[in-house]
Amino acid sequence: IVGSEIAAEDITEFYYTFSSSTYPPKYQRYRFYKEKETYKFYYEKREGFVWPLTESHITLSESIELSEKEWAEFVNYLNGGKVIERNQNSETGGSGPWLYLYWEGDRDKYHQFSFSTLSEEKAFESFCVELVKSNSM
Repeated sequence: IVGSEIAAEDITEFYYTFSSSTYPPKYQRYRFYKEKETYKFYYEKREGFVWPLTESHITLSESIELSEKEWAEFVNYLNGGKVIERNQNSETGGSGPWLYLYWEGDRDKYHQFSFSTLSEEKAFESFCVELVKSNSM
């Protein structure tokens, strides 16, 4: 276990991906990342009636710039979460979500993230939905 002591200023990237083969299948990805000195949020939704949903099924995607306040709110959701060694089998079976955190100085091994509680994860999902809504108006 790497733990929860990753400095907020060291976070470079965070992925949240949900994918399900239910009918109709579902796919949603959120990505928070730094690009030079800018904070960004990328979202992607795939829709269709075949499985698996591929990049050709993207119906909504965009990358937006975040304010420092929005980035700080994102980081706040990560507080208390843990990062463990990445399980290469995590994308087999089940719909996820799969969460990966990257930071400056990591050793390219410990990226699998888990929120401190389920309610914190649900609050994070709501935050992402609100970012998408506010950008699409």
